[in-house]
Amino acid sequence: MTTGDILGLIFSYVFAFGMLLLVEAIRRWRNYPTEFTRKLVHIGAGMWIWVILLLFDHWQLAIIPTATFILFNALFLRYHIFSAMDPAEGATRGTVYFAFSCTLLLFIFHPGWEQGFPRGFEYYAMAGIMAMTWGDAFAAITGKRFGKHSYKVPGRKNHKRTLEGSLACFVFTFAAVSITLAILSPLTLTLILIGGLIAAIVATLLEAISPYGSDNLTVPIAVAIVLFWLGL
Repeated sequence: MTTGDILGLIFSYVFAFGMLLLVEAIRRWRNYPTEFTRKLVHIGAGMWIWVILLLFDHWQLAIIPTATFILFNALFLRYHIFSAMDPAEGATRGTVYFAFSCTLLLFIFHPGWEQGFPRGFEYYAMAGIMAMTWGDAFAAITGKRFGKHSYKVPGRKNHKRTLEGSLACFVFTFAAVSITLAILSPLTLTLILIGGLIAAIVATLLEAISPYGSDNLTVPIAVAIVLFWLGL
């Protein structure tokens, strides 16, 4: 275990619990709707993965925080400990799926992740996580706030999405994945933009059809696997 690993573990738990307490306090103070504060946590948790990538020197230790939050988030959901993240009514397992997806992707795409940066294929994991972090979050925020044109997903009873939300998912996924690939990958600009476009299409389609928070599984995993399969 290196100094980076120790700092990574300390920062991860301090940041995660500090963010939850802060957002919960803001929700109670400003009386923000849970859907909004939940997405703040969603974005904060996703960006936390960048710190994990930068601080940790060993992937085996880097997945400890995300793995433990699978359990923590399940407990938070079960007992409604943080209303800013899990409302008493209408809560889904999305937060549990979020932590599981991050853990799985960091586990799969870790080759070469030992001392040094960039370290291997982790940019596939980060591309998937950023698609979930930004695309999925702004699909919900935009759809709730500005959604005027709703549509039903075939085969999904009582499952509605808005064109505005889906457009936001596409735009923010394209931007987030393109920036991620530009920072971490060895790809040329053309391939970066192609990768961002493909990720945006995949994320938008899956966000639209995935019910009950399952887009936190389908979007990041599918984006990462598709980019890897295409060799981008």
